[in-house]
Formats: sequence, structure tokens, C-alpha cells
Amino acid sequence: MGIEMAKKQVIIIGGGASGLLAAITAARTGAKVTILEHLNKPGKKILATGNGKCNLTNLNQDECHYRGNNPSFANSALQQFAVPDTLRFFTTLGIYTKNKNGYIYPHSEQAASVLEVLLAECEHLKIVIKGQEHIKSVKKPDCLFHVKTDTWTYKSDSLIIATGSKAAPAFGSDGSGYHLSASFGHTIIPPLQALVPLKPKESCYTRLAGIRADVKLSLYMNEKLHSTEEGELQISAFGVSGIPTFQLSRFAVKALKDKERVVIIIDFAKKFTQAALAAYIRTRIEHTPYKRAEQLFTGFINSKLSEVILIESGISPQKGVQDLKTEEILTIAKLLKAFPATIIDSHTFEQAQVCQGGVDTTEISAHTMESKIVEGLYFAGEVIDIDGACGGYNLQWAWSSGYVAGKNAGTKEG
Repeated sequence: MGIEMAKKQVIIIGGGASGLLAAITAARTGAKVTILEHLNKPGKKILATGNGKCNLTNLNQDECHYRGNNPSFANSALQQFAVPDTLRFFTTLGIYTKNKNGYIYPHSEQAASVLEVLLAECEHLKIVIKGQEHIKSVKKPDCLFHVKTDTWTYKSDSLIIATGSKAAPAFGSDGSGYHLSASFGHTIIPPLQALVPLKPKESCYTRLAGIRADVKLSLYMNEKLHSTEEGELQISAFGVSGIPTFQLSRFAVKALKDKERVVIIIDFAKKFTQAALAAYIRTRIEHTPYKRAEQLFTGFINSKLSEVILIESGISPQKGVQDLKTEEILTIAKLLKAFPATIIDSHTFEQAQVCQGGVDTTEISAHTMESKIVEGLYFAGEVIDIDGACGGYNLQWAWSSGYVAGKNAGTKEG
């Protein structure tokens, strides 16, 4: 009778997207896996992704959608567990997907269904999930990792830190993974908000609260154009939000930290050139010369925006449109095409969807996600200095890095 080999023990700290994928992958290699999660249940942030619909991934996987001090670090993991692998993985678990212009969602449009199939697979693989476990310390005094919590000291051959970042702490990301990683000698790139609303200096934005508009945004840092985005701008009492704002926000936040001047120029009439817009305004005046200035843009732009444009142009709302001078029409057209938002702040980590920064990628193997400092220590997900744009990229990074970390943690001989 042969002697049964003891299963390799793998502990994963964090039960989010990357942690659950890492756990499933490690367990499929034959390892005995335990997830330690400080909330009462795992996967709470998954439930909030994609406005509760869970944007699983995106078919457009250009490298530009991943950011960090060394964005190319993500390439190896994204190739080892690519979008087709993600689709195949979730399809076999029972998720039928739908494609919305390259954005992939579960057909049910319920993030809860994604979490449900992940947890069902964990149960099937006999993965132990320990909730409300608060990590006190993590050490490797011998060949094993010792993970001390409030109630127990867990031991394992391999350890995966998949704790997330500091963004959205209500869903479990409290930044603890940075401290754990640093305790092993890893360098932490200071975390900052990404995918977050931004606050302009101009007081007029409080009067524009509630507006949603299809716009083009141009981000300038120290007077130099950095990047542009298009989509639905949302203006709230705090400032500017919406997907195009989120896409620019990580760069704006970093620039603010570096004491740069940050300005976003909003194009409220992106289908027009400035000259064509001025001509169109003149046409509107010709058609209805009896209107007052406050009625000029009814049916064209939001009434709140119309009011602010007139105020910023120094034009009385009661002025007859036939009395508008050429320079006033040109001023209006210019403002609609280039409305400034001087960014002075962002929302806090509580409102950020993800963070930039994290464990320095120069200290991690891109091919295995293993620490170059401590053998048997692995990282997955947002705790690493990689963040993605809006559109399923952060979840794809979670799946890919979780897969690579789980595969290697479960199979590498100690």
C-alpha cells in the first residue's frame, strides 16, 4: 500500500475576486486551501462592481488600460489567464455572458450570481473560508508561514496576500495588505485614489449639480494636454463624476499630489467646431428672434448649464437674443466648447472604486506572482501596484493575477 502524500497547505488572506480565483486555482492543483477574510462573508466588493451587474472583463485588452509604475508587469498574468480563459472559466461554472460593446456581463446582470458560482465552486473543492478573522501578524520563522489572528495561528506552506487596497473600505479593503507586505520587507508605492470623483475650484459647479451630459473631457497638467475621454459627465454637489471623469482621475490625483496644476476642459458641444457652434447659435436667433437670452438654448442644453453659461459670459438672462453682439455669441460658443474645471481635490478612499499604488512590482515575479524577497509568498489583485481603467479591467487583473498566484502557490515545491 502506497503512502499518501500530505497535501500542500495554502493560505489566502482576502476573500475578494482575486482571492477566490486564487483559492479555486490552488485547490484544483490538489492543495488544501484556507481563505481568511476579515468581513463576515467573502466577495462583498464583487457585489458592488458594475453598479451591481458585475462587468466581468472587457474584450479590448490593450496594454494602455492597465496602469502603475510598471504597467507591463501585468502582461504575463494577463496572457496566462486571458479573456478567453475568463469566459471559459465562468461559463463552466454556469455564468452565461452577454457582450455590451466589448464589456462582458453575466446574462442575469446580477453580480450576486458571479459570487454565488465562485462560492459554490469553493464549497465543491472543500476550500475552508474563515470569516471575521482579523490578522494580527504574519511571519515565516521556519519553512512554514504563521498567520496569527484573534482566535488562532494558521500555518501553511504558501501564503497569498489578496487583501485589495484602501479603496471602498465598506467592502473590506482597509489597506491591511500593505502593512502585511511591508512586514516581509516589501516596498509599498504610496496608495492614492483612482476611479474617483473630482472637485473643481469654480463655484459654478454647485449650480450645475444634477446635470448629466455627453461630453469630451481634456485633462491638462501644468498647461500640457495629458489625455482625453468622452462619455457621460455627471455633476454633483461635490464636483464632477461619471466614467470619463473616472478614467482621467488617477492621473489627476497623482498630479495633485505632485503639486501640479490640474485643469479639465469640458466640451459640452463635441459634435460642433467652435465656429460651427457660433453659426448654429446665430441660426437659432434668426428662427426665434423674439426670445430672451435665458430661452435661447431651450431644447439644446440643460437649463442649468444655459444659466451658468450666460452668467459666466456676463449676459443678462432677460436680454433679447436679437440684441446679442457677435463677441457675446463667440464667448458663449467658446465656453460651451471649453468650460474649465480647475481640479483641487478628489473624493476620499471611501468613494474611490480602486487605488493606484501598492506592492512594488520590481519585487514580484511577473511570471509567478511570487515574492522575490520571501519564498512561498505570493500576491494577487489590487494590493499590487497595478490598477485598471473602468470597464472590467480591474476584475480581469484580479482573475488573471489570482489564477497565476494560485497555480504557483499550489504546485511549487517548498
